[in-house]
Amino acid sequence: MITAIVVAFFALGIIGMPLAFALGIASLLALLIGGLPITQIPGKMVHSIDSFPLMAIPLFMLAGQLMLRGGIMERLIDFANSVVGRVRGGLAHVTVVAAMGLSSVSGTAVADATALGGTLGPALIKSYSKGFGASVVASSSNLGPIIPPSAGMIVYAIMAEDVSIGGLFVAGILPGIVLGLAMMGLCTYIARRRGYPLTGEPLSLRGMWRQTRRSFIVFMMPVVVIGGIIAGVFTATEGAAIAVVYALVIGFFVTRRLKLSDLAPALLNAAVITGIVGALIAFASSVTYLFTVELLAQTLADFLKSVTTDPYQFTLLVMLILVVVGMFMEANASYVMLVPLIAPIAAAYGIDPIWFGFLFVMNVTLGGITPPVGILLFVVSGIWRISMTELVANIWPFILVQYAALFVCFLFPALVTLLPRALGY
Repeated sequence: MITAIVVAFFALGIIGMPLAFALGIASLLALLIGGLPITQIPGKMVHSIDSFPLMAIPLFMLAGQLMLRGGIMERLIDFANSVVGRVRGGLAHVTVVAAMGLSSVSGTAVADATALGGTLGPALIKSYSKGFGASVVASSSNLGPIIPPSAGMIVYAIMAEDVSIGGLFVAGILPGIVLGLAMMGLCTYIARRRGYPLTGEPLSLRGMWRQTRRSFIVFMMPVVVIGGIIAGVFTATEGAAIAVVYALVIGFFVTRRLKLSDLAPALLNAAVITGIVGALIAFASSVTYLFTVELLAQTLADFLKSVTTDPYQFTLLVMLILVVVGMFMEANASYVMLVPLIAPIAAAYGIDPIWFGFLFVMNVTLGGITPPVGILLFVVSGIWRISMTELVANIWPFILVQYAALFVCFLFPALVTLLPRALGY
C-alpha cells in the first residue's frame, strides 16, 4: 500500500493536481488495493481538523490581513529607514528590517512576499537591479515562518502532538534575529561589490525616536499576543483571537486606513489559505492511518537506528532529507506527511523536541526559495515580472546564507533552546 501511495501521489503531483487532492486520491487507491474499508476515512478526516489549536491559523491569518490593509507597512518601512540610516545597500537593509517587523504580525512567507514586493518593489528596482531586489524580497520573506507568530510552527506542533506551540514560538526569536542580521551583512557585501548607491536618510536619534513612538502601537501587538501565550495567560488560539481584535482597533482608530470594505477580502484571503491547510491535514490523516496500519513508523525507526544510534547524526540526516524534500514539496504538505513519521522517531532518540521541531520548520521554510519548486520564487517572479532564471541567478547567495544559519542552529542548540528553557519550556 505504501508503494501505491507514493507512486500515485507523485504521479498526480507531476500532472499538476493540487497536493491535498493528490494525497486523498492516493490514499483511496491504497485502500482499494489493500482491501480496507473506505468508510473509516471520513471520520478520521473530520477528527484530524476538529482541533481547537488549529483555529489559531485562520485567526492569525486574518489578523495579518487586517494589519496589512490597515497601513502597517508604511509605518514599518518608516521605522526601518530610521534604524538603518544612509548606508550602501540601505534600501535592501530596510527591506530585511521591515520583513522582520512584518513577520511578527503575519506569520507566513507568502503574505510577507506579497506585501514587501508591492510596497518596496518600485524603489528597489529604481535603486538596484531587478534581480537583486527580487532576491532580497524573496529571501527576507522567509523570516515570516521563523519569527513568531508562525503558521508553520502551529501546524508542526499539531502534527507532532507533544510539542508546545509557545515553546516553538519563543525558539524562533533569536535565530530569526541572527538570520536577519546575516542577510543584512550579505546585502552590504553585494552592494559594495556591485557599487550600488547610498540610500536612505542620515541616521538620526531624533528621527529614530519619532518613528519608534509612531510604530510603538504596532510592535505592541506581538508583545501582547506572544507574551500572553508565553506567560500562559491564554492559549495560542485565544491569542490569535486577541490579535484580530488588536488589528481591528489599530486599523480603524490608530492608522485609520482600514475600511469596512476591507473586511470581506481579508476574511476571504484568510479562509482560502486556511482551507488549503485544512484540506492538506484532512487528506493526510488518511495517509497517516495507512502508514500506521503498515507499521511504517516502526520500520523507519528500526532502519534509522541501524544506520546510526547517535541523535545528532540522526538529526543531520533528517536535515539533509528535508533539503531535498523542500526542493520539490510545498511546506504544509511536508509537515502533514512527514512530521507524524519523523517526530516520534526523534523523541525515541531522546532529542529535545523544541530544538528538533524548530530545525524541521526552518529547514522546510528554506525550501520556499530553493529551486525548482520554491513557492516564493514563483510568487516574487509573478509580482516582479522577472524570469525564473534571472531570479535564481541572484538569489543563490541568500540561499547559502540561510542554510548556513540553519547549520549554526544545528551546531549550537542553545541558540534555539536558550529562551524556551529560560521561560520554562
